Amino acid sequence: MAREAETSGTAQSVEQAGAPEGTALKRALTTPLLYFFILGDVLGAGVYVLIGQVAADAGGAVWVPLVVALLLALLTAASYAELATKYPRAGGASHYTTRAFGPFAGFLAGFCMLAAGLVSVAALARGFGGDYLSAFVTLPVGLVAVLFLALLALVNARGIQESTRANVVATVVEVGGLVVIVALGAWLLLRGDGDMGRLVQLGTPEKGAAAAVLSGSVLAYYSFVGFETSVNVAEETRDPRRSYPRALFGALATAGAVYVLVGIAASAAVPTSRLAESSGPLLEVVQEAGGVPPRVFSAIALVAVANGALLTGIMSSRLAYGMARDGLLPAALTKVLPGRRTPWASIAVTTLLAMLLSLTGSVATLASTLVLLLLVVFLMVNTAVLVLRRDPGKTDHFRAPTALPVLGIGSCVLLATQIETQVWLRGLAILAVGAVLGAVTALRRNRTAGRGGDAPAG
Repeated sequence: MAREAETSGTAQSVEQAGAPEGTALKRALTTPLLYFFILGDVLGAGVYVLIGQVAADAGGAVWVPLVVALLLALLTAASYAELATKYPRAGGASHYTTRAFGPFAGFLAGFCMLAAGLVSVAALARGFGGDYLSAFVTLPVGLVAVLFLALLALVNARGIQESTRANVVATVVEVGGLVVIVALGAWLLLRGDGDMGRLVQLGTPEKGAAAAVLSGSVLAYYSFVGFETSVNVAEETRDPRRSYPRALFGALATAGAVYVLVGIAASAAVPTSRLAESSGPLLEVVQEAGGVPPRVFSAIALVAVANGALLTGIMSSRLAYGMARDGLLPAALTKVLPGRRTPWASIAVTTLLAMLLSLTGSVATLASTLVLLLLVVFLMVNTAVLVLRRDPGKTDHFRAPTALPVLGIGSCVLLATQIETQVWLRGLAILAVGAVLGAVTALRRNRTAGRGGDAPAG
């Protein structure tokens, strides 16, 4: 009872504090813009290399783990839809877990999201300066990464509406590239090349069918993450309670259909062993079919990388802003540009950290922990949605059937059991850092409250 009262008081302080008048974000996102925001984030650069990795783990029937991963992602997406429409504030998972479990859990969730986001942006920046760019010009990867991130920060600071409009264009290009792959795969089959039989080959010499599906689904699951970043712009959506569920589930359904078609086209067009060995499996389809210059496809891949980095950068800056407003990070991060109402301080700090990461060799070792960090966050969010059912909310909002968050918790545990020991060790080290910082933050807040001062909201 005491814990419930304490948590309830925390939730009330969050709600009452609200956003300071001078830092409120501008509501500029419509349902179509939010749909393209989510779709662009999900259809990221990963799909251009993912199919080969899934084929290596699951065999020729790569579409099966893709479908399984989509269904698992939808479980957690339902929890996000409920919480984002119930509490449409920047901060996302951090804000929800703060309300449900207090500032320590909120800090840990936000820390995991920030760590995953910053590593992802840094890795994408290095990817932008790598092989795809070398098809046109050869420059030092570190220099390209820093300049690339600086340019994205300027786009981000200019405004959420401008950023998402740029995302619409980039998403159309991204999806267009994937449609080209589907069309080339169909053309190969129509002219008598390719092999439809590979689409039912499930399993590898090392793994049976069930183990192959589960292992491939872990990799495929990574291709669907990105939807969780959109909750950080719910506060900038004009009508989040109506728009967010439509945009979220519509974008995931679209991404799932595109991924399955791409997986079918790639597997039917190219031998499984060749897909598994390639670092650019979709380029293998282009080369097998002919008719599309490889440099054109490289340009499309660069757009995909840039778009993913931009959207993840937006998420990271809004998450930092939301955590700062909830008192979990320094208040200086809540500063916004007077005219454009964009959080320039959090954009600057998150960009700087991503730049530093992009210049270190640790990006490659940290990148493999992204899924683990996100599974920790998803586990907390699925649990929080059940805990927060005691708060009815102020207005009507989307409500997920209770079975979905329960199954979402189970899916996180199941996928976590498939992650390698080395990744667990790296992930636990990051979680330990977050736990220490979270404990310090919670202690500071308690001391502030004990002195009778105004505790930060959250």
